[in-house]
Amino acid sequence: MVARSSRRSGPARVLLRLPRDLHRALTREATRAGLSFNALCIRRLGAPAPPDGRAQPRAVVLARARAVFGDDLIGMVALGSWTRGEAADTSDIDVLIVLDPRTALTRDLYRRWDAAPLVFGGRTIDAHFVHLPRARSTPGAVWCEAAVDGVIWHDRDDRVARWLADVRRLIAEGRVVRAFAHGQPYWTGAA
Repeated sequence: MVARSSRRSGPARVLLRLPRDLHRALTREATRAGLSFNALCIRRLGAPAPPDGRAQPRAVVLARARAVFGDDLIGMVALGSWTRGEAADTSDIDVLIVLDPRTALTRDLYRRWDAAPLVFGGRTIDAHFVHLPRARSTPGAVWCEAAVDGVIWHDRDDRVARWLADVRRLIAEGRVVRAFAHGQPYWTGAA
């Protein structure tokens, strides 16, 4: 980034080189918000820094996910030891990247994501790609963990929040329970 300013008042001129995918994603976001690209960037850069340190990697991951997946991105949920405040020095930050069901969940997604690994505060961002399950289906373990201690970082149309609420309801009703085998937790339907 090159910032040039003069002694006169008014805005400084900034030249910023962005990856094409990020530029496209920001352009789409500006269009959806009814803003110019410049106005969107000013709004984003001028926003106050979040008071919670956990919110900061959210912006980094969201920008990357939008750049890589564009309109196929439905939501993101951070989960695991980092969201619970139990992360060890070597812990990563686990994030579920919820994609449109038309997007095949293949190794290629991981290759695309890993082409430029994300690290925040010395912690690797470990992406896990998922689809939202069909309504009334039994949630898998990852969704149960997300319902219990996940933090929604992005939810395009509230489908992620509604699904997690359904999972919490199943847990509260005792229809899905957490059990342990050899000290390791797992989730199962109630017997």
